[in-house]
Amino acid sequence: MSLLSTPFVGTGADTALHFVAFVVLVSSIGAAIYGFWRIHELPINKAHNRQHNQVGLITILTWIGFIWHWVWVLAVILAFVDVEKAIISLRDTWHSPTKPKDQEESASC
Repeated sequence: MSLLSTPFVGTGADTALHFVAFVVLVSSIGAAIYGFWRIHELPINKAHNRQHNQVGLITILTWIGFIWHWVWVLAVILAFVDVEKAIISLRDTWHSPTKPKDQEESASC
């Protein structure tokens, strides 16, 4: 065998290696598609687990997210953020009593 010859060509090992490469390729593509699908379905699963009021909206946004990816981001935000609690917290922050600057300065001395 010379240095320029290709090993395993025309043998049974050549066919077996091609078959192994094909199986690895198909399984890698299948795993990538399955992983993408599981990540894409994450907002729907989270909404169902939390018994979210807007499960239908999140499901529709997730499906539209296959075409327009920014819509999927909205579905993730809706699924993971409790909007009612966020609005209440924002309202309480907005309406919280504040001290005048004179009282703050005298309290710190």
